[in-house]
Amino acid sequence: MARTIYRCVRDGTVSLATAPEPGSRCEAHEVADVPGKPANLWGNFGVFSGTLYEREQNGRLVYSTRNLPGSRVFLKFTVETPPGEAAHPGLGRVGAPRLDAFDAQFRTAARATGVDEAWLRAIAHAESGFDANAVSPKGALGVMQLMPAVAAELGVADPLSAAQSIDGGARHLRMLLRRFDGDRTLAAAAYNAGIGAVALHGGVPPFAETRHYLDKVQALYLRYREAMGFKPERPAR
Repeated sequence: MARTIYRCVRDGTVSLATAPEPGSRCEAHEVADVPGKPANLWGNFGVFSGTLYEREQNGRLVYSTRNLPGSRVFLKFTVETPPGEAAHPGLGRVGAPRLDAFDAQFRTAARATGVDEAWLRAIAHAESGFDANAVSPKGALGVMQLMPAVAAELGVADPLSAAQSIDGGARHLRMLLRRFDGDRTLAAAAYNAGIGAVALHGGVPPFAETRHYLDKVQALYLRYREAMGFKPERPAR
């Protein structure tokens, strides 16, 4: 069993909700519905206690860890999110951020495309571990693991060139973000499984590999943001 949980960010605070929160930037995540073992979508906040609130939104009951107007207390909780640990399987070895790997190329590609640099680095880290010579069993190549057809479409002459791969990957991610109205979760799912798979399933495909990939990218994204000096997010109250 799985359910959709929205990770919503507003003013540097994070909440989890069963529907997008008005006024927040929310991303949908498909997570395993395991009683007593919530998905670690907050980030690495250590052990903290919070409140799950209930309210009506668009004619139905929704639940959120943010106290929005019209909310009432549903239950209190304590959750543990220790560094490097996942509350559900699939993250594998995430690893520490590597800001030294192709630093100039990532900065240049992010500026040229408008793609969040921390997210671009997280995708590369998850895809290849910054190995410019990486070749996957499916034939994906280089730092950004571009499939040959995608590389050709992007005009990437040498996918094993780190600069060309990072530039092409950033442009591909920009296109995916535009296609999915800025939803990084769907864009990353399409990067991993293909646009066709996301379209066919009307959202994140039900592939364990893709869902584990999204978890890993999200964990890495938070680590790269922190390593790059952005103010860490904190749980909403």
